[in-house]
Amino acid sequence: MSGYARRGVHGQTVEAIAHRVLGGQLGEGATLDLAALQEELGVSLTALRESLKVLAAKGMVDARQKRGTFVRPRADWHLLDVDVLRWQFQSGTGPGSGASGVPPLLRDLAEVRGIVEPAAVRLAAERRTEADLAALDAALAAMAEADDGAPEAVEADLAFHRALLAASHNELLERMEMVISTGLAARDRIVHGPGHHPVDPVPSHRAVLEAVRAGDPEAAETAMRDLLAQAAQDLAELHEPPAS
Repeated sequence: MSGYARRGVHGQTVEAIAHRVLGGQLGEGATLDLAALQEELGVSLTALRESLKVLAAKGMVDARQKRGTFVRPRADWHLLDVDVLRWQFQSGTGPGSGASGVPPLLRDLAEVRGIVEPAAVRLAAERRTEADLAALDAALAAMAEADDGAPEAVEADLAFHRALLAASHNELLERMEMVISTGLAARDRIVHGPGHHPVDPVPSHRAVLEAVRAGDPEAAETAMRDLLAQAAQDLAELHEPPAS
């Protein structure tokens, strides 16, 4: 499901309620007091109801006669929806706790990438076109030119991984871009944030690209697994407890 328009009162209202649900202020099964929400958020009842329709479409809330509007169980939420993913990354929420210190949602993302991207890059090595290689070259060049942690660096990284999935020429794998890009953007902003100095990502991405260009599925998969291992190490180091 595509994201909704986030601008204006409507978008702000959707975001405010979503973050309360994700943050636990409105827990699973809780009935929403629409009058109180309307007053607190300073919106009309029409605007509030329209915002709740957005959340209902994402499986987060529902409305029933005699019960009113309530928060649905997390198992009903559309967790692969781009907005629900983004809200979770923004709120730092997710079930369970990471023993390594890595937030559970980022751990889940790493596991999904470990399943999807090595397989996708094998197909890319076999199926890539000149247009695919041009898109990968452009993304890598942008990554090399961008300052570490700058928005341009994040966008270049996303463009590279989007281009890899597109080069698989498998429509279902291409659609995984919505999940991977949303999570990868959040991860990049954390790992490349102020005060953090992860390993230069350009060489590992270049190794993937050159294996794809050479049409070598084995080398492409190996390079991608090396890239993902480094990404996992960068994240783990960021969440290591300080030395005593």
